[in-house]
Order: sequence, then C-alpha cells, then structure tokens
Amino acid sequence: MRALISDIHGNLEALEAVLADIDQQGITEIYCLGDIVGYGPNPRECVDVVAKRCQVTILGNHDQAALFDPEGFNAGAERAIFWTRHMLESDQAEENERRWEFLGELPRMRREEELLFVHGSARNPLNEYVFPEDIYNQRKMERIFALVDRHCFQGHTHIPGVFREDLSFMSPDELDSRYEFTDAKTLVNVGSVGQPRDGDNRASYVLLDGNTLTFKRVPYDFEQTIAKIYPIPELDNFLGDRLRDGR
Repeated sequence: MRALISDIHGNLEALEAVLADIDQQGITEIYCLGDIVGYGPNPRECVDVVAKRCQVTILGNHDQAALFDPEGFNAGAERAIFWTRHMLESDQAEENERRWEFLGELPRMRREEELLFVHGSARNPLNEYVFPEDIYNQRKMERIFALVDRHCFQGHTHIPGVFREDLSFMSPDELDSRYEFTDAKTLVNVGSVGQPRDGDNRASYVLLDGNTLTFKRVPYDFEQTIAKIYPIPELDNFLGDRLRDGR
C-alpha cells in the first residue's frame, strides 16, 4: 500500500497532520505529486519534510516557478512565489543548496508499468489543469486518455475525484471515498494537502492498495497556518482565509 499526496503549498500543519495519519496506518511508501511550495508560510520546512519522507516526488508548477520564473501566475500567486524563493535563499548556504538541488532534480513524471504519476496531466505534466467540468470537453479528454496506459494519478486542481474514459467524473462523496479499478482507463486527482478547493477544509490525500483506491480527509489546525500568513505582507490574507472554507 502507498499514500499519494499533492499540493502541499507550504502548509506545514496540514502536511504534518497527513503524515501522522499515514503513519498510524503503518504506511511507509509515500509519493508526492508536486507543488511542495507556493502560497503557504513554511516552504523550507515542507521541502525538508518531503525530501525526508517521500520515496517519490514529482515537480509541480509552483516548484518550477520557485526555481525559475512564474509564468501565467496571477498577481497574488506571483508575489507568494517570489517570497517563497527569498525564503529558500535566506537560510544557511548549505541548507539553501540542499533544498535547491532537491527541487532542481525532481522529474516531471514517473511511469511504473501501467501507472503514470504527474502533477498536471498526461499531456502537460507540469501545467495542464483537468477540472471536473472537462468531462464536457470530449476532444481534450480523449487526447489526455490516449496518453495513459491504464491509470494516471495527478493533482494541480486541488479537487479530488476519479475521471473515467466514458467521460464521467465521480467525487469522493459520490464514491463513498472508495473506488475499485477495472480494466478501464482512469485519471485520479488526489486532491490537495495544503489548500483544498472542493468545499472541504480538511487535507486530502489518497491510499492505493492494489486495485483499491481510498480517498482520505484529515482535519488540521488551519487557524495556526492562517496566523502565520497574515503577518507576511507578500502573502495575501486571502491565501489564509480560503483555508477555512476549502476554496
């Protein structure tokens, strides 16, 4: 059994709560699907924890933006990523180098037999969003599914759920948090640890056990995270406020 996490976004409280939940189940294999940093107040700590705890980590678009320059980011996200970069540059030189090397060596995708792990999509592993409403965009979905051997695991939208090749989408609530894979192709969004956007403020992650997929939600002290965000001028208050509502 392995745990799949994504979109931590510098939220240490959420990350620690999820890892504690994973540890309670005796799971030692953890895959991170990117966006360790961006938006949140603890980028250094989150990079350190992921580097230590995750066996596989994929590059996310915010990780890429911290390494280079943000492209297509709104003003708030851009300010947050420049602040994040400053944080990653302002520790001791040896620590800075270690974190930059870790981020700089992250792959954009990972294949394991019929399984594909990306941040965005099979077509554009770094930047393409696949939203639930994209089931009505037949051309887009057919092109993405054509690149998937069987199952693709992704993040990026912060909205968990399962896309099937028949162009349907099922949320964790509709699935009662459990899905059994068949021979049909699927895209699985594992949701977000640090900034859920499906109306549920609990951290989201997924367990993969053979052909069984389980969506997990973990409460955490988001008020503590918010209290860290507010005093930082470069991080908009909205980045804290949204944590309360999971939006």
